[in-house]
Amino acid sequence: MAGWSLSAAAGLATGALRSALLGAPWLLTAVLLTATATTAAAQEVVPYTVRGDGIDTPLTSTPGDPARGRAIAASRQQGLCLLCHGAPMPEALPEARFQGNLAPDLAGVGARYTEAQLRLRVVEARRVHPGSFMPSFHSTANLSRVGGAWQGKPILTAQQVEDVVAWLLTLR
Repeated sequence: MAGWSLSAAAGLATGALRSALLGAPWLLTAVLLTATATTAAAQEVVPYTVRGDGIDTPLTSTPGDPARGRAIAASRQQGLCLLCHGAPMPEALPEARFQGNLAPDLAGVGARYTEAQLRLRVVEARRVHPGSFMPSFHSTANLSRVGGAWQGKPILTAQQVEDVVAWLLTLR
């Protein structure tokens, strides 16, 4: 993947390559992990308990900040959420210009799911949807095709997860 830019990675989510990504979810995961690896370089996974279809207890004692969560979701270096998801971002941000359509649109997600359900979907989406190609943003369990440099390291910190969840809850 040497020589790829993040804008090139974003371009993968459109046009003819969409079917290639759907046929090879490992490719999308590889792109996401490569682009976000520096975020988690020294981060540890915070233990959590899944109950039903959610994680009831926040991962940090500091409440999530929706503005930071929005920035993480829009960032082409951190969350990369918009690579696959569409989201209601009315401001003309460069990061929000190109939004994906490979995954569900995030409009109304705060009304459809509880805080606990959103937290689990960000932390470890495959617990809810085993066939999902969405990466586990704060889990290192049951992963495949993860490069040695990224083994045992989450994509997002516990605080970043809480920030993203706080932003998702505002999307009603």
